[in-house]
Amino acid sequence: MIVSPSQLSGVVIIGTARFADERGFFVERFNLKGFERLGLPTTFCQDNHSRSRPRVIRGLHFQSAPPQGKLLGVIRGRIWDVVVDIRPDSPTYGQHAGKELSDADGELVWIPPGFAHGFCVLGDDPADVIYKVDQPYTPASEGGIVWNDPDLAIEWPVMNPIVSERDNRLPSFAAYRRQPVVW
Repeated sequence: MIVSPSQLSGVVIIGTARFADERGFFVERFNLKGFERLGLPTTFCQDNHSRSRPRVIRGLHFQSAPPQGKLLGVIRGRIWDVVVDIRPDSPTYGQHAGKELSDADGELVWIPPGFAHGFCVLGDDPADVIYKVDQPYTPASEGGIVWNDPDLAIEWPVMNPIVSERDNRLPSFAAYRRQPVVW
């Protein structure tokens, strides 16, 4: 495994080794000793799996109490993955970063607490996203920022996106700034 920093402090890209032959491939997505050696989180309490159709946008979501981090990867298809720094004391507060993730390379992203997260499905096939979380899901502390917030100006690489009513009703980043979470 190889860890590369992203432009947002704390978010890292994790490269995995892919072993392929005529039968298919094998990828090790988590190794306790390897993660410990690289200084990555090793305690996870839940695995999640979502499948989304082409052009779907999910997000931007976060959980504040308890603060939840995610180890995320794609096992089928392609996505444009976006993280937004929502830590008021961070030098990159309000900035976002995006990266294509796919089943072709097995890359993972560690998204620590203090970031809103979302993704859109690229191409013509559904995408399966799996992620481990380091704190249990707590509906009462779930939050979000609307995916098309003009202050964030995220350039989603899909036309005519499919977005849930819930995600379309999320508050703006300006509303978040008025009552930010203390991370």
